[in-house]
Amino acid sequence: MIGSHYQDTLIAPGFMERAPFQHFRADEFPTMHPVHWLHSHFAVGGWSPLQRLSGMLTAHMTSIAPHNGFTWHPHRGLEIYTWVLEGTLYHEDTTGGKGLIRAGELQRMFAGDYIEHQELNRSDDLARVIQIWFLADAKYKSLAPHYQQLTQAELPTYTVDDATVYNLIGDGSPMEQHIDGRLSATTVPADGKLIMELPREEEQLFLYVTDGRGQVEYAGRTQPLGQYDVILATPDAQPAVISADANNALHYLSFYLPPFMR
Repeated sequence: MIGSHYQDTLIAPGFMERAPFQHFRADEFPTMHPVHWLHSHFAVGGWSPLQRLSGMLTAHMTSIAPHNGFTWHPHRGLEIYTWVLEGTLYHEDTTGGKGLIRAGELQRMFAGDYIEHQELNRSDDLARVIQIWFLADAKYKSLAPHYQQLTQAELPTYTVDDATVYNLIGDGSPMEQHIDGRLSATTVPADGKLIMELPREEEQLFLYVTDGRGQVEYAGRTQPLGQYDVILATPDAQPAVISADANNALHYLSFYLPPFMR
């Protein structure tokens, strides 16, 4: 456990330094294949050394084979965000909410005291999603379970250098939230680059590469950047330049969370 303000953080001892900028390769986090139809990469949660970050219990990629998925199961006290990378996912829950979540769409499910739902890939194609579980803020404890879904066109979008950034949570996004943090999705086109947005004061950054290849340049050192790599940064980090390979766009999620390391 790390500090008094960090009670919602749990990181494996010795995994990281107390540094303003750190890059971790994807293979430093667990990949699991528990059944024939499921592959998962856990950057946060599960058996990851980043076991919990500022109330974020998990951030992981889940790949679901065609005509498979998670049948009815319960949740309590969570706010769960699902960002679809590839294919479609069918959602249905006990509030009556149901429908398809398509690539580029964001869904939020607030579990309240109790909700059940199912998540199924009913298509003939692979479905690949990032799922993020947060402990919902205690002040929303009495709020009834519900869900919300946004298309990519409904998300605020802006340009930074060569890249396109979508605000998923916070900073003008119409997505409601019952957690403390911001989330954006960045697409860097092939051969493009941008200066990485650093966290604001009283924030720290957890960055998760979801697709593509490129590199990150920090403090005069250039390192390869690949799918499911992770970057951690604090507000006092130096500017970092992220670039995509000549033939591959690079996509990543940026989680700006209350401080989880010091």
